[in-house]
Amino acid sequence: METQQIQINREEAEIFNGESICKQKFLDLLDEINLPKGLLPLDNLTEVGYNRTTGFVWLKQKAKTQHKFQAIGKNVSYDTEVTAFVEKKRMRRLTGVKSKEILIWATISDIYIDDKDPTKITFGNPTGISRSLPVSAFQLQEK
Repeated sequence: METQQIQINREEAEIFNGESICKQKFLDLLDEINLPKGLLPLDNLTEVGYNRTTGFVWLKQKAKTQHKFQAIGKNVSYDTEVTAFVEKKRMRRLTGVKSKEILIWATISDIYIDDKDPTKITFGNPTGISRSLPVSAFQLQEK
């Protein structure tokens, strides 16, 4: 099931299919917008799309996944579709990503690195609550 946002942005987008090319193109995009390459560690991608005009990005994967960021002890859940509007050092209006906070899953809607402290990355939710964590915890880990 494709979201309306993807349908709207598909026409002028660069679209890639296939696990290895999708992974590489998304890593390239994270590098281009100056966000850590381990931020969204998705390995079973089937489609990646990027509309450079609007900044809209979507990632489709075979199944929902979970990942534990060992350096900070946080569990994160990724839906089969993850979408965001991207710009330098920022993802906004993010969908499909949740972080486990004590006993509940909290939606993540905004991710950014502030120029004042580039060692911290901030995660915000739709209610305006945010948490800053070390950027180093989201660097790509070699397997």
